[in-house]
Amino acid sequence: MNTLGKSVKRVYVFLFVRRIFYPVNLLLYKLSLFGLGMKNYENDTVSGEKAFIKFLKAGRKLDSGVIMDVGANIGNYSVMLRKNGLTLPIFAFEPHPVAFRKLSEAASAYNFIAVPEGAGEESSVAAIYDYQGDGGSEHASMYKGVIEHLHKGKAEEVAIALTTIDEFVVEHGISKIALLKIDTEGHELSVLKGARQTIADGMAEVIQVEFNEMNIISRTFFKDIVDILPGYDFYRLLPDGLKALGPYKSTTYEIFSFQNIVALKQPRQS
Repeated sequence: MNTLGKSVKRVYVFLFVRRIFYPVNLLLYKLSLFGLGMKNYENDTVSGEKAFIKFLKAGRKLDSGVIMDVGANIGNYSVMLRKNGLTLPIFAFEPHPVAFRKLSEAASAYNFIAVPEGAGEESSVAAIYDYQGDGGSEHASMYKGVIEHLHKGKAEEVAIALTTIDEFVVEHGISKIALLKIDTEGHELSVLKGARQTIADGMAEVIQVEFNEMNIISRTFFKDIVDILPGYDFYRLLPDGLKALGPYKSTTYEIFSFQNIVALKQPRQS
């Protein structure tokens, strides 16, 4: 912090760090989260995803390769990509059988491939938790606490199949992933661990990860994601584009609230 910043802090602390101003400071904090690109999930514009796709198209980052939509649920993200004119092959992963049936319908209508599996650190039979009697919700998670602690619901266990990105890439002869989107309700780090070789081989150009309070349940810090993605620069999505986060600092990265983070692979050094 420079001299001016220290002076401003001293004045602010002296004037406003008092119990009477606590509600005002709390309100300002909550409003600042919106301004920093968090908790804005109402539509593709405020979430930053519409501007993100425009950025990728302008940079010709979606001219070749495939797109992987991991945690596709009923296919809204993949459908959004198609509606924005993207023609690359899309593999949409969804292990929950109820959600997968709806995903398959969307895949037929919008010409993408529905995969009836989730992705994780290793291939296995696992369990996903969803609201009892409401199968296929967008909150379905590998972590029971997401349903019962965060959303105050009654969890129902459903058996699912998991593959890994590394295995899927080999099995399908994929040489380039133009965009790897991961929205798995706290399971994002495990998906990336199952893509270690793919990442090491430089095959994943752009990675979009949702980071939120579910990562508290899965005990995942954003530092874990930064560490597994060396050679990437990190950005937060805003309605008008991407904001670079810069070098890792806990105060700017470790905010457990809905946000879309993008990792862009750095150019290879010649």
